[in-house]
Formats: sequence, structure tokens, C-alpha cells
Amino acid sequence: QVQLMESGGGSVQAGGSLRLSCVGSGNIYCMGWVRQAPGKEREGVAVIDRDGRATYTDSSEGRFIISRDNTKNTLYLQMNSLKPEDTAMYYCAADRVGCQFVYYDTLSYWGRGTQVIVSS
Repeated sequence: QVQLMESGGGSVQAGGSLRLSCVGSGNIYCMGWVRQAPGKEREGVAVIDRDGRATYTDSSEGRFIISRDNTKNTLYLQMNSLKPEDTAMYYCAADRVGCQFVYYDTLSYWGRGTQVIVSS
């Protein structure tokens, strides 16, 4: 059984930074972040394989950095240059297969989310 728990969300002004963390348990290969803003569909942010290969979406490329510490089964998301449109619930998600076999919406395991609010 895989369990995920996020932390690190909060409120920040535009241009600021936040670092999200997600501690996982179980045998995990692909880990990633997915966000959902009020009234909008889920949107992929970034995924990373156990070997460190990362893939970003247009929304995060160049501003966010995804990383993981396999010894601690912990996933991170460093978010810089935050914009009001980054306001959303951020979910940690994971799977027992490599990232090349899944898409953001099909990741098998999900945390409860951590809220990020960016004010202008």
C-alpha cells in the first residue's frame, strides 16, 4: 500500500517562493505533482522518476524544480516566481511504474493535497 502526505503549502505574494514536500511509503517509482484550481480541471505540474529524470509541463517549466530523495522516499517541488494563477490545491501523486507508463491523471496513488495561495 502506498501512502502520500504533502506539506509546505501556504500563502505568498506574487514573485515569492514556496517549497512543497511529500513523504511517501511503499515501493514507488514515478512521483509527481498535480494541481487543481477552484472551478478548473486537474493540471499536471511535473513528474520525476526514481533515477531523477524529470518532466515539466508548460505551467511549471523554468519556474518550478521537482526533485526527490529516494533514501527518504520524499518528493519536493521548489516553486519560484509564483503567480496568482498558480493558486491551487497541489497534490502529490505516485505510481509503482516508471513515469513513461503513466500520465498525470492516471497515477495510481494520491495524497490529500496542500493549498497554495498566491496573492497579487
